[in-house]
Amino acid sequence: MLVLGIDPGTAICGYGLVDMTGNRLRPVFYGSVLTDKDMLPELRLKKIYDDISDIIEHFKPDLLSIEKLFFNRNVTTAIPVGQARGVVLLAAANKGLPVMEFTPMQIKLSVVGTGSATKEQVIYMVMHLLNIREKI
Repeated sequence: MLVLGIDPGTAICGYGLVDMTGNRLRPVFYGSVLTDKDMLPELRLKKIYDDISDIIEHFKPDLLSIEKLFFNRNVTTAIPVGQARGVVLLAAANKGLPVMEFTPMQIKLSVVGTGSATKEQVIYMVMHLLNIREKI
């Protein structure tokens, strides 16, 4: 099964394709969609939509996994992240790709073993689990 995982954001929208065969995980392709802060908001969202759509079209994953929107205090950040998440969900829907959503705590718990893991701990464990040598 080929899964496309998305960490939504407007400046940096991270993605990774992982092939799951039994209990074995193999990285296929990963990176991020970067948009410039000086771009118009609608053009940033279009770039995210277009790039994620191209990835879906090229690799034809079986499933898209995306982080659920969560914010504690900073609503200003949550709105653009929600917009980025929306265009990713639209790209998946337009390609007929099923979507699973997970909270940040669920992701951290499953990858690191604790829901309070730092971003650095998650990166370290992803690199370890997927046998990735270069910094991601």
